[in-house]
Amino acid sequence: MKLKRLLAAVLAAAVCGMMAGCGDTDSSSKADSGSGSSTADSQATESGAEQKEKDDTIKPMRDITAWELVKEMKTGWNLGNTFDATGSDGLSAETSWGQPTTTKLMVDAVADAGFNVFRLPVSWGKHMDDKYQVDQAWMDRVREVVDYAIDDGLFVILNTHHEDWYFPKEEDKEQDIEQLKALWAQIAEEFKGYDEHLIFEGLNEPRLRDTPQEWTGGTPASREIVNEYEKAFYDTVRASGGNNDKRALMISGYAASSDPKVLNDIKLPDENDKHLIVSVHAYLPYSFALDTKGTDQFDAASDGGVIDSLFDNLDNIFLSKEIPVIIGEYGSMNKNFNVEDRVECVKYYLEAAKEKGVPCVWWDNNAFVGNGENFGLLSRNSVISDNFSNVWDPQEIIDAIKGVYNE
Repeated sequence: MKLKRLLAAVLAAAVCGMMAGCGDTDSSSKADSGSGSSTADSQATESGAEQKEKDDTIKPMRDITAWELVKEMKTGWNLGNTFDATGSDGLSAETSWGQPTTTKLMVDAVADAGFNVFRLPVSWGKHMDDKYQVDQAWMDRVREVVDYAIDDGLFVILNTHHEDWYFPKEEDKEQDIEQLKALWAQIAEEFKGYDEHLIFEGLNEPRLRDTPQEWTGGTPASREIVNEYEKAFYDTVRASGGNNDKRALMISGYAASSDPKVLNDIKLPDENDKHLIVSVHAYLPYSFALDTKGTDQFDAASDGGVIDSLFDNLDNIFLSKEIPVIIGEYGSMNKNFNVEDRVECVKYYLEAAKEKGVPCVWWDNNAFVGNGENFGLLSRNSVISDNFSNVWDPQEIIDAIKGVYNE
């Protein structure tokens, strides 16, 4: 199967090279934004102008539990379809799905809007050689953007995203674990001096891609293999030195699903480690939030129950045991400019989350109109000054998010 996927990847790379951008089949990331792109040369010039000298000292780090740490988090934002793009290799990958180069001002705008969690989805597979060594230029650029957010006082979640090389099946397991260990050893080494504001998330939606079980909770065997992947991630980071022995780590189940059978099958790598967080993705209610062919209307009376059930399940399975949870991806798509319904949904969702103490991180792919997954909120091309006026679209959703956390 590995050989077949390798041949498929070579073919896909050839196809993508002839296109302006190449998308992914991930449920949270299908849409290209069409927001414009920068060349690799302009990206290097801009990032180089803002780059600061590396500081590899081991920073002081509070030795607090993940339960205590998560209480300091309010609401979050994803830099989606950017560093997780797989349409190119090298530094040009950042803009290969039509996104502009990420700037410090963009991250400043996120902080200015009241978000205090910044999730940075990153694809690493195309930036590794056949010995699993990560291209240092890619690592440096990722670190630069991490620093943008750290300098703004944000909590940063750094992950592995759109990695189709991990496939939770017995015949793939050994090689997947080998590559996961090699990758996380390098990430952990690069960031070992960072304090508690940096959180590692081992896997993103690990699942049986392109199978009938892909989005239905998988199989008992595949859910158990995901636990093994997470154990490999955990052991590698914890053995890496610096601040990584007590860094908060996010652990997900199969496909990061909110399905109760998936949640119940999550096995924490070490139940005595108090620096672990469960990662879940939940676009709810599905027909309104994620289904492009679904409804554009939200009714709290009929739709609120599925949101309530989600947080009740998280409470029963994890929170009641003081195991913290972060919803790493949520949101609702723009459908026919249904702003009022989206505002009503996000308020209901976040009020339920706040009551249970679960931070939620909006998936923003910088896509606003069209027939795809339009989760955009920050108009990245509009961020050209530091006053951040007219950069959020629709502003009403940002106001609703602020309203929940400013009460």
